Amino acid sequence: MKPEELRELSDDQLKEKINDLKETIFRLRFKLSLGETSALKNYREAKKDLARVKTILRERQLNIR
Repeated sequence: MKPEELRELSDDQLKEKINDLKETIFRLRFKLSLGETSALKNYREAKKDLARVKTILRERQLNIR
């Protein structure tokens, strides 16, 4: 997801997105442990998306923009 799209979401929606991404990362990590190399790209993208969402929430807490 692009940061511009994430900034349009409310805080509650971002927190829900964090929970969804954590679940996705858990499932992808499980697939990787089973040897599915096709999940690697999705795993990396999900981790980056999670970092983006957390960064945007932190910016809002500190009132940076």
